Amino acid sequence: VFLDGKEITGLAPFKLYDLGLARTFQIPTLFWKLTVLENLLTAARRNPGERFLGALIKRSWLKEETEAAEKAFRILELVGLSHVWDKPATNLSGGQMKLLEIGRALMADARVLLLDEPISGVNPTLAHEIFSKLLKLRDELGLTFFIVEHRLEVALGYLDRIIAMAYGKVLTSGDANKVLSDARVIEAYLGG
Repeated sequence: VFLDGKEITGLAPFKLYDLGLARTFQIPTLFWKLTVLENLLTAARRNPGERFLGALIKRSWLKEETEAAEKAFRILELVGLSHVWDKPATNLSGGQMKLLEIGRALMADARVLLLDEPISGVNPTLAHEIFSKLLKLRDELGLTFFIVEHRLEVALGYLDRIIAMAYGKVLTSGDANKVLSDARVIEAYLGG
């Protein structure tokens, strides 16, 4: 697997993070007792107050902490969660939890996001809203998304390219019409 021409196969997660790659999970993994804002702040790239020497010298981290909070509020606006910034993560709907995970990836300055079932368990209206936000993020921030999704009735209208796989092997790739009419895809997913 290559990212920006560099082989990343087998790299440790922290090295992938450093390269701007982040992922979300089918079942959100949030800090449930923290607020929405605090969840975003945990993903900030630099937390100078967390280092021993930095914690001793307030002025060395105060500016960066302020900048991180400002960035977090901008991201909350982008993902549509600014109205719940002070609520615990446990109070969010399933779709809002998915958006919060995407927000954390943005907080980490990810350029490539791997999204595992971003609309799993989400009502159809919010599912379309999530995909609309992904398109907006792609267009405004130049992000790339790799999405694993089974709810094709929602996802197809938002995808640039589809890669159909079965048993770890690529069957075909291309636009929706090409992929959905491919005999190998029909056989693998519909049984012929």
